Amino acid sequence: MKSVVVLQSNYIPWKGYFDLIHDADLFIFYDDVQYTKNDWRNRNRIQTPQGPRWLTIPVGINTDRRICDVELNDPRWQASHWDHIRQNYRKSPYFRQYKGFFEDIYCARKWANLSALNQHLIQRIAIDLLGLQTRFEDSRDYASAGAKQERLLSLLRQAETQRYISGPAAREYIDESAFSAAGIQLEWKDYSGYPTYDQGTETFEHGVSILDLLFHTGPRAPWYIWGWRDGGQP
Repeated sequence: MKSVVVLQSNYIPWKGYFDLIHDADLFIFYDDVQYTKNDWRNRNRIQTPQGPRWLTIPVGINTDRRICDVELNDPRWQASHWDHIRQNYRKSPYFRQYKGFFEDIYCARKWANLSALNQHLIQRIAIDLLGLQTRFEDSRDYASAGAKQERLLSLLRQAETQRYISGPAAREYIDESAFSAAGIQLEWKDYSGYPTYDQGTETFEHGVSILDLLFHTGPRAPWYIWGWRDGGQP
């Protein structure tokens, strides 16, 4: 049964995003849709001794554009974000192991497009650091038609989807009967039950960037995202 996830790209997403990728045979970036302000597209959080801290990429105030059309005109954010990441995680057990990987992203490259940055980060983290074999594609490579749910279903039909996995937030606007009529099994992702790990802080926070998990658990990170469901120890 071919399992597909269709989702907008996020900036250094949390572990649940990669849990969805793990469940899919095909992950389609859905970036040719409306950019949403104050969302996860251009920002995420890292855990600090003072609690979660936002890292936000400046993208201007124009909301009348697609995610794939958001340009990054001021590159100074790259050094700033890396400085905050480095200062906060430099004493973490696996920071040195991944330091070169992220230095290449933040220090050796210049990113002019938000979607390009997000997609690159997500794919490289998923494949190179988490060992996933999910195939990645872009919705712009499909000739999907219609609006909102119609367009999503058109995309899924072209991708020959048999099982569609969605985050729970989409329950508010998805018509489950339409998926049934299209012969597509709809499954809701459950994010509950993730194990905690030592974040080096008094209060544990699940809703932070995947960076936190990587720097604190290293090669054991996949167990804390999906491996724990099969039992055993990390």
